[in-house]
Amino acid sequence: MIRYDEPNLVTRAFNDVFRRLAEMGISIAGTTALSVRGRMSGKRRKVVVNLLTVDGRDYLVSPRGATQWARNARAAGVVELGPRWNRREVSLREVADAAKPGVLKPYLDRWFWEVKGHVGGLTPQSSDDELRAAAPTIPVFELLPRPQG
Repeated sequence: MIRYDEPNLVTRAFNDVFRRLAEMGISIAGTTALSVRGRMSGKRRKVVVNLLTVDGRDYLVSPRGATQWARNARAAGVVELGPRWNRREVSLREVADAAKPGVLKPYLDRWFWEVKGHVGGLTPQSSDDELRAAAPTIPVFELLPRPQG
């Protein structure tokens, strides 16, 4: 099941402001600048995301579903994170649906105020069954260190 909650003009404008701040190294409530190569154009696409750490592992969640950045990240397998002067390239591994509830729950606990209405009907009080049911519609990526060489 593919889901994409497209942001409206106002949301896009706010996201652009937060992305620019994140690119300058100013994080608002955990925001991080992400840059990924477009899967068709090859051009760098930039967005702002929330970087979540669970049990020492870093994750990116696309609460709006199959967004452009999530589809580009899936195709590229790598993204760049961080401010302009200190970007780091990281590899991605998509999290299996069965493992997503362990990431979605802490994500909702931390950022529900920001993503409510755009996370497949989930709330911080959602049951494990509800998290599992929505998991296929929410891309989740684990960040991996980029191999040297």
